[in-house]
Amino acid sequence: MLADSLSEWAEERGYSWDDGDGESLARAMESWQPFPDTVPALRAAKEAGLGLWIISNTDRAIIEHTLRHLEVEFDGVTVAEDVGAYKPARPPFDKALADMAVSPEAVLHVAFGFKYDIATAQQLDLRTAWVNRHREPAPGPERPDFEWSDLWPLAGVA
Repeated sequence: MLADSLSEWAEERGYSWDDGDGESLARAMESWQPFPDTVPALRAAKEAGLGLWIISNTDRAIIEHTLRHLEVEFDGVTVAEDVGAYKPARPPFDKALADMAVSPEAVLHVAFGFKYDIATAQQLDLRTAWVNRHREPAPGPERPDFEWSDLWPLAGVA
């Protein structure tokens, strides 16, 4: 799915494309490391009693590598490959909520990607937190319930 999306993007813009380009992107993503605060902040959140769930615009192979880097046990993972759609589309959110089996009011959706997450999460009545690492202006009219420059405040919402 990732390779197909990259291929379509390249075609739309008139860029040359080789089938190996999608594989190269997937291999590169497998080596991406979390931000320095991510693992300890997620551990602190888990120790504080928070449930942790990932909704990711990747596939199962890539998320498995990501989970090894995160070194934290998640309660569940939903990826674009599971539903055949990328955020901000609703299917990844809908599947995660159904699998979590909790009411939307019980969920705090924490996102780095404002435009992929915040509006859809709010449409589903989820509380939201935007990890605005670069202190950028919001790229849309939505306003998250929380705005943090890193992930450290997460454990405090337990």
